[in-house]
Amino acid sequence: MLFVGTSGWQYRDWRSSFYPREVAQSEWLRHFADRFATVEVNNSFYRLPERVTFEHWREATPGDFLFAVKMSRYLTHVRRLRDPEEPVHRFFERAEGLGDKLGPVLLQLPPTLRADLGRLADTLDQFPRGVRVAVEPREDSWFGDGLRALLEERGAALCLADSPRRDTPLWRTADWGFVRFHEGRGTPRPCYGERALATWAERIAALWSADADVFCYFNNDARACAVRDAVRFAELARRAGLRPTRVPAAGEIRLAV
Repeated sequence: MLFVGTSGWQYRDWRSSFYPREVAQSEWLRHFADRFATVEVNNSFYRLPERVTFEHWREATPGDFLFAVKMSRYLTHVRRLRDPEEPVHRFFERAEGLGDKLGPVLLQLPPTLRADLGRLADTLDQFPRGVRVAVEPREDSWFGDGLRALLEERGAALCLADSPRRDTPLWRTADWGFVRFHEGRGTPRPCYGERALATWAERIAALWSADADVFCYFNNDARACAVRDAVRFAELARRAGLRPTRVPAAGEIRLAV
């Protein structure tokens, strides 16, 4: 299954563009989850929510909904993967409030953190068995055979990150995948053009079968590009033989100017 969603749902730019004005902000998650089957939670990186917040999100969404959750920067950017046991334990004490709606956990590394496979291995060892972990390195020294072998051994996915500012190798390191769309070069910016989205659909279809779980999130939230691009991408993925989850009808989205 190709899980198609966006990185977050609470963006003021999306009022009128995606959220009708009569829908209160407190109801945005319900509105979103009726139209998408997954979302990536980014605010957990900046400030880890209390367990009760995760429980509220679980209750506010349909039974088939999944949350991908970004690991707290306290582990990745403050401790820089040193002594991971306590921060990983605290993260799951709270995030497990999602119950069976907890999907992959994204471990995004600082752009200034050079490769340290020992620290990364120690960190991955702290995750509960069965939790899917996606790793997004952002410094070139990581991208070698050592990282690929470590991720394959642990069943962790290399996050395939699309950004004009860096290149990520197209490695399949697990039987599932994780793709982040940071910024497109289409019109208007930062939307994606159709050719770029079609190319990504073809890449994913070449790496994974239609039955594999691949999580795709659009992070280019300005002007509601993320919502529009997710809808377009789902259709192109379907043409490429993949099976995307639900997305809004194209007529529900009006780009902010």
